[in-house]
Amino acid sequence: MIAFVPNVLSIAGSDPSGGAGIQADLKTFAALRVHGCAVLTALTAQSTRGVREVMPVPAPFVTRQLETLLDDVEIAAVKIGMLGEASVVHAVASVLRRYALPYVVLDPVLRASAGGTLLDARGLELLREELLPLVDVVTPNADEAGALLGAAPPRTDHDAVHAADRILRLGARAALVTGGHLVDATVCVDILATSEGVHAFRTHRIAGHATHGTGCVLSSAIAALLAHGRTLPAACAEAQELVAESVSEGERLAVGRGAGPAHVLSRLWR
Repeated sequence: MIAFVPNVLSIAGSDPSGGAGIQADLKTFAALRVHGCAVLTALTAQSTRGVREVMPVPAPFVTRQLETLLDDVEIAAVKIGMLGEASVVHAVASVLRRYALPYVVLDPVLRASAGGTLLDARGLELLREELLPLVDVVTPNADEAGALLGAAPPRTDHDAVHAADRILRLGARAALVTGGHLVDATVCVDILATSEGVHAFRTHRIAGHATHGTGCVLSSAIAALLAHGRTLPAACAEAQELVAESVSEGERLAVGRGAGPAHVLSRLWR
């Protein structure tokens, strides 16, 4: 009997530098041996040094992309990244309500790591109200967690536990507050909160510049691993390890003069 490769969908914006967005998601899917599908929400004029301009894809065309794909392809998991504006958030939420998709992972992209706003204020409101109740796990970093809650960003592990618990009350089935922006200088701690309790995942903090797209890699890796049948805690732990490895291996790349991309395909190039 043939063991089919899972199909995993990224709904996100494009990053011409290849470090984040759809490009990072598709590389992550390849690294974890799933077939990647992609629906574009925005084009960006972006490099490792920041975002200069964003051109949103009109919401009706985002809907058309999704409907055309989902009417044909069986999707095992979805990763949602940059949505850009309120109309696109609403469009994606509307489609998710109509299609039964096994796993939905939301990376609430609000700003590019290299600088630049990637979701407007009304979009953030709709993300809270319409999208969060539809997702299986949301993966904010500290700043994104603060924005979702309308509060100061968590700065310690204890703060992150509290923030993750509050995000659950907004409707998400699980919240993973990532530790890259917390204050511990030596250890990176990701906090996962679910209705069943709290998990903490720890890895040594990697020194280096190759941090562009790490949030994209993490969330798309979780989606791919869920499609492979991992439990959510196991997927979060393995995804954290992949991000740490990719940041370390990213020092071998020479892409741009700013924050370099994490090298998520390094394990396939050895």
